Amino acid sequence: MSDSTLILNAPAINRALTRIAHEIAERNETSTDAVLIGIQRGGVILAQRLGVILAGIWSHAVPVGSLDVSMHRDDLDQHLTPNIHPTVIPFDVTGKTVVLVDDVLFRGRTVRAAMDALNDFGRPQRIQLAVLIDRGHRELPIKADFVGKNVPTATAENIRVRLTEAGSDEDAVHLEKP
Repeated sequence: MSDSTLILNAPAINRALTRIAHEIAERNETSTDAVLIGIQRGGVILAQRLGVILAGIWSHAVPVGSLDVSMHRDDLDQHLTPNIHPTVIPFDVTGKTVVLVDDVLFRGRTVRAAMDALNDFGRPQRIQLAVLIDRGHRELPIKADFVGKNVPTATAENIRVRLTEAGSDEDAVHLEKP
């Protein structure tokens, strides 16, 4: 039986995403060079939400794509069959500022795989990282540029991000203890 603690409710998630969007806008003055790419699965929904907020800030649509990193993971040999999701990047990333978006940053291995996978689509001018939750415990030298909330965790604990677009009945982030 696990113990669950609410970390962010729907209004808190919206506030965090709005703050992240404003930070992205401040850091990227040439807004037409910025694109968002969500890491499958939770990062895609968050990238779409950030795209809507940024469109309001910048007064123009922001390209949003999705990236599956399954075949670029360094633990691929530990999975019998990788769970593949679609990669959809309907724009050229070459010369752009790519903001990779993910729901939870933990060890850093998914982000490393995302950067490897991104190379198949061109050479961005720069890559930035936006995450809703940074829970620490990095195994690689990867740091998020934009963070919704830092949540110190034990390695045995889990962070569960629930979003309505993914079929959840609520937007919420929970810390689950074993």
